[in-house]
Amino acid sequence: MDLSQQEWWEKAQQDNNAVILDVRTEDEFSRGIIPEAINIDIYKGQGFVYAVEELDKDKNYYVYCAAGARSGQACNVMSQLGFNTLYNLAGGISQWGGPVVQPE
Repeated sequence: MDLSQQEWWEKAQQDNNAVILDVRTEDEFSRGIIPEAINIDIYKGQGFVYAVEELDKDKNYYVYCAAGARSGQACNVMSQLGFNTLYNLAGGISQWGGPVVQPE
């Protein structure tokens, strides 16, 4: 499900079961992330699937990329793998007006 920037962030902040997932490349990730995001690069193909399958399917995933296309694909893949609650950040981090931090 695509959510606007504000809806996505507000929902994530109020969700005790939230996981923020950045599906960009490591290089993109290193340039700044939405706070507390974990990184699994969708361009890794089958590696992405393996990494995602390690995640807890009972959590709620807030997924983003640079512009919203890759994260949309990621949501589709994750849905097929049995993840029920997925929120795609419409417009991606390139249109993000919220906080951005450096990954630790």
